[in-house]
Amino acid sequence: MISHVYVGVTDFDRAFVFYSGVMEALGLPLKFCDRERPWAGWMPTAAARPLFLIGPPYDGGAATPGKGQMVALLAPSRAAVDACYGRALASGGRDEGPPGPRPHYHSNYYGAYFRDPDGNKICVCCHDAE
Repeated sequence: MISHVYVGVTDFDRAFVFYSGVMEALGLPLKFCDRERPWAGWMPTAAARPLFLIGPPYDGGAATPGKGQMVALLAPSRAAVDACYGRALASGGRDEGPPGPRPHYHSNYYGAYFRDPDGNKICVCCHDAE
């Protein structure tokens, strides 16, 4: 259903370090990084989509987080959710909800919530039973 997600960032180098750690914890390799433009993207190894991209807004304005917007990234395991959350906070992210079960979503849902250094809200979740 999703082709790609583009998250606007203010400081590309800071965002690149932040998202590199998050994506590494999720097992999502870097597809490209073009510091001249600047932008970067990550994607699953076994599929051509979805693609997760970061860079400054196309209109040249300031990057600002959207009210009510959130990107949820799928983790391969609960341990990956924990690792991703730890990497996010260690790289300048802000806690929005620590890793744990969220049975009000469904019985196997395990997720964590944080904001990147620009304030964009990110969820990392696993839907498996352990």
